[in-house]
Amino acid sequence: MDLDNAWVRAQFPAFDQTSLQGHAFFENAGGSYPCRQVVDRLCRFYTERKVQPYAPYEASRIAGEEMDEARSRLAEMLGVADQEVSFGPSTTQNTYVLAQAVRQWIKPGQHIIVTNQDHEANSGPWRRLADQGVPFREWQINPQTGELGLDDLANMLDERTALVVFPHCSNVVGAINDVAAITEMAHAAGARVCVDGVAYAPHGFPDVGALGCDVYLFSAYKTYGPHQGIMVIREAWGMELPNQGHYFNGDSLYKRFTPAGPDHAQVAASAGMADYIDALSAHHGGESGAQAARLSHDLMRAHEVALLQPVLDYASAKNAIRLIGPGDANRRSPTVALEIGRNAEEAAAELAAHGIMAGGGDFYAQRPLQACDVDLDNGVLRVSFVHYTSKQEVDGLLEALDQVL
Repeated sequence: MDLDNAWVRAQFPAFDQTSLQGHAFFENAGGSYPCRQVVDRLCRFYTERKVQPYAPYEASRIAGEEMDEARSRLAEMLGVADQEVSFGPSTTQNTYVLAQAVRQWIKPGQHIIVTNQDHEANSGPWRRLADQGVPFREWQINPQTGELGLDDLANMLDERTALVVFPHCSNVVGAINDVAAITEMAHAAGARVCVDGVAYAPHGFPDVGALGCDVYLFSAYKTYGPHQGIMVIREAWGMELPNQGHYFNGDSLYKRFTPAGPDHAQVAASAGMADYIDALSAHHGGESGAQAARLSHDLMRAHEVALLQPVLDYASAKNAIRLIGPGDANRRSPTVALEIGRNAEEAAAELAAHGIMAGGGDFYAQRPLQACDVDLDNGVLRVSFVHYTSKQEVDGLLEALDQVL
């Protein structure tokens, strides 16, 4: 079964906007268009429910119910318990708060393993713990391929490893890491696992329960939703870590790692992501809830892989372009970083004149780019897309790249 791309695009208000006609969006790794279901819920909350939730009057009661609905439905799609899903202002903030809890939890003599494949939001907070006496070891990528090796991790793990932190996939390398296999290795050594899913989740919600990791983080504004960070933290470890919220919320798992109050409207609007996934599944003959998430994931991935391979083949065939990461679309996300031998931001500006919205720079991924010997002054040209991208837009991208590069 193929993804009905025309139906998908009809679910996103951006494609109806006159100002965006003739402009193909290829900077989705920086944030996706929101789906209509999220926009509608956010508008409704602000116009009908913008009161303090969970009070004993109707507007407040409904506001609280919509916030609870978002948590419950996303938990089902992610394959975890309701209380294991928490919201925060961003994934960067969620990671920082989690790191502070780990700093209090970790024992003397233990260390953390981080990678140099990460976006800085999932690297910096852990590395900075070294200033407070928590050492780290760096799991390094292959400088030619940008990929992480499981054998390298196996050689680093020992009884003093408390936590392994890595991305589901990098926002510049694109290679999809085997979360389940890495988690199994880390757990066998007695370590906990924290996964940054920000660059993966836009391509289909993962079954976090099946992956087995202790923490999985992603950003709703990249999964067609509002600007919220979403963190899955499994109960066994979450209740073991020190509470970072108000002392009287210490018994609530989803409140323990939210020091500030939640953004009521954006949390409630996050249920729109579940609405969309359910609708996508139903349109293709599927069910709702967890089954919808699995079917939608597979439909999205198949569509993206088919569009991605010609882009990778194009880049691989050009001597003046260096493709960062694997050239096989089945092994990576449709986030493609290209070293072009000149300033990438300038090239992105030239692409804009051809109706292509792309980005140039380091994308807060200086460590992997430096490890791959990329000149940060030039950066990389990044073209990234998701399942609402059409074949016609990809064809236009390749034509524009030919003229600019």
